[in-house]
Order: sequence, then structure tokens, then C-alpha cells
Amino acid sequence: MEGDLANVAAYLSRTAEKAPSRPALLYPRGHGAHGEVAYGQLTFRELDEESDRYAHGLSRLGIGRGCRVLLMVPPGVEFIGLTFAIFKMGAVLILIDPGMGGRNLLHCIREVEPEGLVAVPLAHALRRLCWRSFPHVRCAVTVGRRWFWGGATLAEIREPVWRKYPLANVSREDPAAILFTTGSTGVPKGVLYLHGMFDAQIRLIQSHFAIDEEEVGLPAFAPFALFSVGMGTPCVLPSMDPTRPAHVDPRRIIAPIHTYRVTYSFGSPAFWNRVSQYCVDEQIRLPSVKQVTMAGAPVSSVILRRLTEILPPDAETYTPYGATEALPVTSISGAEILGETAHLTSQGAGICVGRALPGVTLRIIEIRDEPIPEWNDALLLPAGQIGEIVVKGAIVTREYYNRQTETALAKIREKDAVWHRMGDVGYLDEKGRLWFCGRKGHRVITGEQTLFTVRCEAIFNQHPDASRSALVGVGPRTRQRPVIVIEPKAGKMPRGPAAVERFRRELLDLGSRSELAREIQDVLFHPAFPVDFRHNAKILREKLAVWAEGKLR
Repeated sequence: MEGDLANVAAYLSRTAEKAPSRPALLYPRGHGAHGEVAYGQLTFRELDEESDRYAHGLSRLGIGRGCRVLLMVPPGVEFIGLTFAIFKMGAVLILIDPGMGGRNLLHCIREVEPEGLVAVPLAHALRRLCWRSFPHVRCAVTVGRRWFWGGATLAEIREPVWRKYPLANVSREDPAAILFTTGSTGVPKGVLYLHGMFDAQIRLIQSHFAIDEEEVGLPAFAPFALFSVGMGTPCVLPSMDPTRPAHVDPRRIIAPIHTYRVTYSFGSPAFWNRVSQYCVDEQIRLPSVKQVTMAGAPVSSVILRRLTEILPPDAETYTPYGATEALPVTSISGAEILGETAHLTSQGAGICVGRALPGVTLRIIEIRDEPIPEWNDALLLPAGQIGEIVVKGAIVTREYYNRQTETALAKIREKDAVWHRMGDVGYLDEKGRLWFCGRKGHRVITGEQTLFTVRCEAIFNQHPDASRSALVGVGPRTRQRPVIVIEPKAGKMPRGPAAVERFRRELLDLGSRSELAREIQDVLFHPAFPVDFRHNAKILREKLAVWAEGKLR
């Protein structure tokens, strides 16, 4: 992308010029006569013009190039229109998920120092109550009804007469957004994205997953709606609470898939676990869907097999690997998992997440907990040996905003390039495929050996009454006591000392048959694991470790 085309908003404007009447957004707007969700529609031209109207209005308020704008609006027409408006202006979009909790939310807001706030009324009320966290905000826009605070409403700043907004002439190296991690292993961090990084992501996703302009997407994770629009494909916004994908009403997902003949979808494993189970139970098929992509946490072979029952025979599932800091890094198809790697995963080999995508360089280095300022080939480990996963490429971000310490821990410099330490451990097999073995910070160091969560948990997950398991360490870091925590399947929680002891012995017998798990002698049962707020799929092992320590005292 050259000149003003380096602005990622150019993707929307180009499609609006080339295919103005193509549907861009199909979005929930109330209910029909029989209680079904009613949908509205916006074409690419209408969406492009809507973002122009917002951009002009925000400019009049004083928001301009480089201005940090915190956007706190639920997924919908306003969210997508405002996002592209902010990109068009050359301002810096800030997205912070309110699901991270009040304390983390205010900490992150203070850290990024927003100068503009475009948000729903609740966020503006929070600003008035916790004003010390918003000291730099000089432009405030309420999306919805304004109450006792100042500033304009979105309806007031939206220009009634459309006129083209000229794209800011930004370069690929100019900041585009600050996106926050889930914080599943600590306080969420703001990841600085450049316009060129978004461009690289869109190109890679579209080419690797063969998404052409005739496809129709349904993103169950709000930011991926922006990728759908960027790729020039119609985007169906599902009627769901984006913070609770594991509790989605499957009927509200299946109906628009059928109505609008959705061909591809992205969602967390928890989302597709619920939808696929409902489809199997109700004998529902999704004949239009060509591919389903799942990410955010490991995907079980149970979900992959279930999807083969409800999708067409030529459809494919994918489980790409990545993180907010680098996405996507690798990918593997469900067919390859079920045909080649699933049985190895159940034996403790780790989870195969596929090969590095084009333009992504992936390596395994020795595990270290301290910063690595400069790249050194001596860090590299041979195939088959477990170490830290590191990546570099155009889709890899270079720093956390206002977090020098965390940036130093996560980045390795190599001349003009930057390697990102994924915070995960794994190894490469003889075919060049990456096997994920867990988070680096979750490994359990007993003094005798180092245990990796994903490998050990697979052994205990084989018990027919175990829904899932989590390995945690209790005690001093280098002499931890390994504990396996079991979340039983529904109706299988042991009641009474005899049932607990029987379940425990069956699990220890499983563990005794594997070198990976023999050292684990402590078993606890938990009714429902704490999970991350974004995907409802990542187990919060830090919380479980504290709980386990209390139980073992």
C-alpha cells in the first residue's frame, strides 16, 4: 500500500467504490412478529459514508491525527463505523474489553491516557465517578442518551449531509490502534498496532483461508467483524453477548446462518462447542458453511468431530495459533488433526497447531524467564525439544504501549527486526509442525522435573467422567507440588468421601501409566473452572493454583 493507501481504512473505501451495493453489515435490530431476531442491512457504500459522517463530526471536536481515542461501544453499526472513522482520521483507536473487571479496566485506561472518549452512557458515568483515570480526555461523545455529563452525542456530531472524508496520509509505520490482551496471565497489556500490521493481517487471513468477495462471514468475536469488512465480504453480526460466548443461544446463531447463507465463521472453541452440540442434538445441518475457524484456546477433537457431522462433506475447520501480539502465526485443519495428531495429543504429545503461515518465521529457543535483549542463534533448540515459541514477521507487533518492562520481557531485537516471545512452550516435529505444550508461566517445576500443563492434562482428560483438567503448582517456584484439578462432567461430581476417593484413585492410576504424570499425587475436584472473559475458554490457572493451595493446607 502506497501513500494514503497505507491507511487501513482504504480497504473499506475501495470496496465501497468497486461494489457499492454489496451488503457490508447485516445486523440485529429488534424482533419480528414471532419473536425472531430482525436484521437490518448496510451496503459498503452506506457504511463507508457513515464512517465519513462520523469522521467529520469527530474532527470538528478537535480529534485528529495521532489522537488516542478510547472506543467503548458494543458490536454493531456504530462500533464498525466509528472504528473506520478513527482509522480514516489517522487517530489511534483504543479498544479495552470491559469484561476484564473494574480494577483492571481503570488501570488500563490510566496507562493509555486517552484524549478522546466515544462510549455508551455507562462508560461516561464511570468517567465522572473515577475521573482520576481520565485526566487527558478533552473530547467526549456519548453513543446513546447523555445524562449528567457534558460533551456531545453521536447523533449530534454525525454530519446530516454526506461528504467524502479524505484519508489521512499515514505510513505503514504510523500507529493505528492499541488493543488489549485478555490478561489471562496478569494485568492486560496494550498492544501497539501499526497500519502496516493490520494490512499484513488482512492479506494473510484472506489469502491463506481463501476468502473471496463472494463469501459471507459470521464473526462470533467482535474484532473479526472488522476483518470481514476489510476483506470486502458481507458480515453478519450475531445476536449475542460478546462477553459470554460459552452461553450463546444457538438458535440466534443458526437462524442467520441459514437466512444469509453464511459461508465462513470465526469463534472461540466455547462458542462452537455450544452451537455444534445443539445442532447435533436437534439434528440441524449448516449446509452453506464452507469453513469454521476457532482460536483463543486449544480446540478439542470432540468439537472437531461434532462439526464434521453438521457441516457439508467438503467443508473444513481450522484452528490457527496466535495471540493479540502476533496473529495468525500457524494453522492446521481439523482433517489433519483428526487424521494424524489427535491420538498423539491424547497420549501427552501436546496439541499440534500446524505450520508457520507465509511470511511468519517461527523458532523454538531455550526457556528463560528473564529479558533477552538481542537475538543469538545459540538460543535455538533442535526439533523435538520443548522450549519457548518465538516468531517474527509483518504481523508481529513490536511493543506494548507504556509498558517498557513487559516489552523488554516479550521482545528480542535482531537488527531492524523484532522477535515476539509468545509466552508459550512447545516444539517442532520432523514435518515442521508446531506442538503447543502450554503457557511458559504455567509450567510446574518440582525440583525433579518440569511438567507442562497441556501434556499432563491430556493424560487425565482420558477419564470418562472428566470434562477437563488443569495442572497447577503449589509452593516455592523451583520446588512446586504438582496438583491436578479436575472439572467433572455434568452430574459426575463425586459426593461423599468414598466417591471422591474412588474417582481420585482412578485418576492416579491413569497418571501412573505415563512418565509425564507419575509424579502427580494430589487430585482436587472443582465444579466450574474460572475462564477468561473474552473467549470463555482459557483456564485461569493462576486462580486455580490459589484455590488449590487453600484446599491443601
